[in-house]
Amino acid sequence: MKAFIAALVALVVISFGMNYGLNNAGFSSANVTSDSNVRLGD
Repeated sequence: MKAFIAALVALVVISFGMNYGLNNAGFSSANVTSDSNVRLGD
């Protein structure tokens, strides 16, 4: 039972940590789909 609870706690910590890290790294959909990233053909 201790291993199961430890796995759940690790899952929550990793999930929130990666969510925070990826948002700060600029991978959010708002940053990816902004007008500055539009590629126009020649």
